[in-house]
Amino acid sequence: MHWLDWAIVAAYLIYIVYDGLRLTKKSNEVEGYFLANRSLPWWAVGLSVMATQLSAITLVGTTGQGYADGMRFVQFYFGLPLAMVILCVTAVPFFYRAKVYTAYEYLERRFDSKTRSLTSFFFLISRGLSCGVIVAAPSVVLSLVLGWNELTTILVMGLTTTIYTMFGGVQAVAWTDVKQMVLIFFALGIMLFIIIGQFPAGVSVSEAMDLAGAAGRMKTVDTSFNLNETYTLWSGLIGGLFLMLSYFGCDQSQVQRFLTAKSVSEGRTSLLMSAFIKIPMQLLILFIGVMVFVFYQFVQPPLIFKADDRAKVANTAEYVKLNAQFDLAFLARQQAATSFANSEGNAKEAAKQEYIEANKAMTGIRNEAIAEFKREAKTDKFNDTNYVFPTFVTTYAPAGIVGLIIAAIFAAAMSSISAELASLSTATVIDFYRRHFKKEAPDAHYLFVSKIATGCWGIFACIVAVYAGRLGSLIEVVNKFGSYFYGSILGVFVLAIATKRATGNGAFFGLLAGMGAVAVVGNTTKISFLWYNVVGCVAAVIVGMAISLFDRKEKSL
Repeated sequence: MHWLDWAIVAAYLIYIVYDGLRLTKKSNEVEGYFLANRSLPWWAVGLSVMATQLSAITLVGTTGQGYADGMRFVQFYFGLPLAMVILCVTAVPFFYRAKVYTAYEYLERRFDSKTRSLTSFFFLISRGLSCGVIVAAPSVVLSLVLGWNELTTILVMGLTTTIYTMFGGVQAVAWTDVKQMVLIFFALGIMLFIIIGQFPAGVSVSEAMDLAGAAGRMKTVDTSFNLNETYTLWSGLIGGLFLMLSYFGCDQSQVQRFLTAKSVSEGRTSLLMSAFIKIPMQLLILFIGVMVFVFYQFVQPPLIFKADDRAKVANTAEYVKLNAQFDLAFLARQQAATSFANSEGNAKEAAKQEYIEANKAMTGIRNEAIAEFKREAKTDKFNDTNYVFPTFVTTYAPAGIVGLIIAAIFAAAMSSISAELASLSTATVIDFYRRHFKKEAPDAHYLFVSKIATGCWGIFACIVAVYAGRLGSLIEVVNKFGSYFYGSILGVFVLAIATKRATGNGAFFGLLAGMGAVAVVGNTTKISFLWYNVVGCVAAVIVGMAISLFDRKEKSL
């Protein structure tokens, strides 16, 4: 990198840690540390909610998803607006007026201690795993830029964020989130401008979209009803609705956000802000990935984006042959893409078909190269989607902009990691340590334990991150982790809030039944992970109500 890029990244990291530590003076009591004394304005809470979701996974993984698969991923969020409206009517006033620190604290009031502990435990496992994936994403960038090994980059990213989260609490997290979101939006706009500016003369945005459309990258809505397909209108509206209800209404990392608002109305407004901005923001990020795809129609991409995977097969005879074929296929596709972009009238359709065939040929050679890597590496796992955007940035962005984009990726990562660590610490201390080990102690003691818990969860996330990068597209991996747990947890809260007849035993065993149902479906079918949220919730509610009715009959005898 240029010295200017290093200066920008260093200045950002120093400032954000300083700013987080500066806010520690406002977090010297339990309510201040965990809930910012319920004093934050709606716009700060709203930006913090969005920053929690907009991790480096979004910038690295979603752009890669747009490059590889196009705009279809946006369907994942189609259930979000409806989920936010439902939560504004139910969860926000409910939890705010209950004066709880965690969402699971209420479950003991409604049911019993074992239901609260089990639900909180499942949250801790799911969120701890997800936090590890979030730590893994920026390590992709650091490994490309610095040439460090993955462990070193993970420790730099994870431990830096852990430090200011340990000392600043949610107050530091929320206000640093606000500043990080401003940087992220600015960097995204600059990046889109740079990508489009590097298109060949005569290739406009509309022509670029025509090219992307011919390659299947501009398809946004798939109306087919196929449970095995992840990104369809129905999986987004139904499976996505259940996922979003659980994530924003039952996940402590999100509940903790709107509990920091000044009032119920400001908590509602913060969620509605996310409902209306999230989908356009995801469209923008996916579109950047699609425009990177168009850029590589005219500039040759690597046969394999991940440099260390490429190095493992670079000297094999088969790969050398495929690389030569790839060079020729790219020249044919480049010519076909230029011809298609510049053609008009009746010639347009013929040029389009020529381009489609050239793109298929190039894709086929890449698939053969991936198969060659799997044979040489003796593995069935391969994914370089997460390296597409970082490779473009570090190779083609001008000096200064590289530093800005990397700082934005750090900002996205740190905002999410800090939010996850804060919620994990809160649930650990409030739901377990204070509830089962030390019920009465001064605030200073609980704050000390919270900082230790934050540090421990930071180390746990770093360990998970070491293994997360090989599991596939990070944006899919993090949502898969959540989908194994979210539906069942949502089912418990449906039993708690929407039904008066549910009992503690019903909720407890309903939660276990939901988790079991998801495990069976996940291991015996090819149903998309988005539907796990529906399966878990429905199973938890049905089994929970059945056991609750049996409980009530037993008590009446």
